[in-house]
Amino acid sequence: MDNQVYNFSAGPACLAEPVLIAVKNAAIDYNDTGISLLAMSHRSKPVVDLFDETTGRLVSLLNIPDNYRILWLQGGASLQFSMVPMNLLNENETADYVNTGAWSSKAVQEAHNFGSVHVAGSSESDNYTFIPKNLNQKSHSVYLHITTNNTIYGTQYHVIPKVKNQDGFLVADMSSDILSMPIDVTEFGLIYAGAQKNMGPAGVTLVVIRDDLIGRAERQIPTMLDYATHASKQSMFNTPPVFAVFMVNETLKWIESIGGINAMAKRNQFKAKKLYDEIERNSLFTSPVNLGDRSLMNVTFVFVGEELNENEFLSFCAERNLVSLKGHRSVGGFRASIYNAMPESGVDALISAMQAYEQNHQT
Repeated sequence: MDNQVYNFSAGPACLAEPVLIAVKNAAIDYNDTGISLLAMSHRSKPVVDLFDETTGRLVSLLNIPDNYRILWLQGGASLQFSMVPMNLLNENETADYVNTGAWSSKAVQEAHNFGSVHVAGSSESDNYTFIPKNLNQKSHSVYLHITTNNTIYGTQYHVIPKVKNQDGFLVADMSSDILSMPIDVTEFGLIYAGAQKNMGPAGVTLVVIRDDLIGRAERQIPTMLDYATHASKQSMFNTPPVFAVFMVNETLKWIESIGGINAMAKRNQFKAKKLYDEIERNSLFTSPVNLGDRSLMNVTFVFVGEELNENEFLSFCAERNLVSLKGHRSVGGFRASIYNAMPESGVDALISAMQAYEQNHQT
């Protein structure tokens, strides 16, 4: 594509070109029905079939066992910060949380409203530059909550921790690395993920929950916030985000077309290694993140010295059609979000810009 713009936004993020083409067609005439999908009833057969197809495709890609339910909800991961403890944690019970960034910190804050919360590990004192390994879990905790990838600080779990309580289970916010690598779903009691980074557009949230956890809480839960409500109605209790789910389905098709999750993981590892290698080589840049905990999704880096101007480098990149590279306001520096849909050519273009900027500033 001429004048290709590479969008390194942390979310909503770039989508694969086949997905965007499918969106254009469905917005006008969905599957030759003569009706736009945007105007189609969620009770109609084409839409019910769409949800069934999307769920089935996800089950196949992630090898999700029969004793798990897939829910397509709204409200983003931020609503799940409350829904998880509301549905899974009783007032007289304790849950362990690992604080590895801004989003896990928000999850901790919301969980306090529903039961006892124990922070089993935190990297906050070191500005979230690593993933805590030696967790101090309570032996009686109902679940352990982790955020598998931290978009702001650029850290990621590469080894999933075990739950200390043999009767407990693992809960994971996978919003920013779902579908980027294989996972063993049976290691988790519940997985949730906003779609707008690796899976589709903003507007739909995935929840994968083990059957025996539905209805666990003893409290009275508002109807719309009860997992049982949505599980019993196959995510059709109220009008669901139909078009967003369609885009998820198209994204899943695209992942299938390139060889599935294993092939996607290899692509992501290759892209990330290229970029981290350049950061290590380049005399102007460095990564503040612990080597073993660096994210394959959100690559954060800063200038080595303080004499260089961040806005100047961002403008330098923008002139080369490389956008949304500004680091989060809480940490500064730069962040290249290289999710599934970011092509290798985008990473190569960024590396070329970094090399050119280095040449311009050699003394």
